[in-house]
Amino acid sequence: MNPLSVAPAAIAQPAPQELSLSGSWTARGIGAIEPQLAALSAPSRSEIVVDGARIEALDTAGAWVLQKLLRRLRAEGSAVQVRDLRPEFGKLLEVVGRQAADDAGTPSPVASAPSSMLEGLGRSSAAAYEQGVALLGFVGESAVALAGCVAHPARLRWRPILYNIRSAGFDALPIVGLLSFMLGIVVAYQGADQLRQYGASIFVADLVGLSMLREFAPLITAIIIAGRSGSAYAAQIGTMSVTEEIDAMRTLGIAPLDLLVLPKIIALMIALPLLTVFADVLGVFGGMIMARAQLGVGFGEFLDRFVKAVSITAYLIGICKAPVFAAIIAVVGCFQGFRTKGGADSVGRQTTRSVVQSIFLVIVADALFSIAFSALDL
Repeated sequence: MNPLSVAPAAIAQPAPQELSLSGSWTARGIGAIEPQLAALSAPSRSEIVVDGARIEALDTAGAWVLQKLLRRLRAEGSAVQVRDLRPEFGKLLEVVGRQAADDAGTPSPVASAPSSMLEGLGRSSAAAYEQGVALLGFVGESAVALAGCVAHPARLRWRPILYNIRSAGFDALPIVGLLSFMLGIVVAYQGADQLRQYGASIFVADLVGLSMLREFAPLITAIIIAGRSGSAYAAQIGTMSVTEEIDAMRTLGIAPLDLLVLPKIIALMIALPLLTVFADVLGVFGGMIMARAQLGVGFGEFLDRFVKAVSITAYLIGICKAPVFAAIIAVVGCFQGFRTKGGADSVGRQTTRSVVQSIFLVIVADALFSIAFSALDL
């Protein structure tokens, strides 16, 4: 459409409580609208309906003028409702209104709180569904990019992969080892009294070995990495998104998935199983110390029973969970980073969401593993 053929912005008042907008609300078309807006009056303490069905075009300048009108009417005590506005115009009006509210330090006049608990539940459900669909799409894009790197190994960026193995793996050894060691102590301590009552102190090796190798070590390691590395992924990518570095990468022809996502996924899928093995060793060692202190079971007796009680299958079950947990943590952290919009507050919000969702999905995956292994009699 030729911009010169579009009618200029106009506003009419067919009724005291109704405003009708028409024409082109753009920088070109709003030149003569200011006198009409200044002369406009509406009954105070009333409900005013603003009909935007006949608006032919809207840009940032027109949205700002319209927001200025809406704020003035609301400041006079009127309840203003905008209806029949095109969806794309409504989104632009909301963005401009939010920016104006941020600049003025007041709540956005466009965004309104849910009128009921049911409406709030519906909005939350719709947002959760939209985020789930977006996450599945991101998983698909990452899988396609990974397949492309497998088909063309020259595309793999080994330096970022090695850097992420060091930062997410080697640098995490102290905290993972300490917490696993303490968890092994706690498990042995909690079971010591019950085992002593039945004269079954030696079975503390079964308790510590099976619980640590099958469940606790992979799970506690994944939770630590989700809080430590998953949050770092979300914060890094979120900051780059806010500062438009990701847009600059796309402009230069660099695929953000190849540079930012795949190295993190590959590195974490290598590092987390190794960290799980380290957690297994430290957890069992903590249980051995507590068994000797509380039950008088020596290291030799503990290890002798441990070898008989814990099969290689139980050990491999715990290890095979780690790559799945690693993929979940890396994908969710990167996904939430790419969804960051706005400023620093959005970076913090998406980082928090990445940690919460990663831990939740890791626990869900662990429960599904338990069901599957039970069905397979493992």
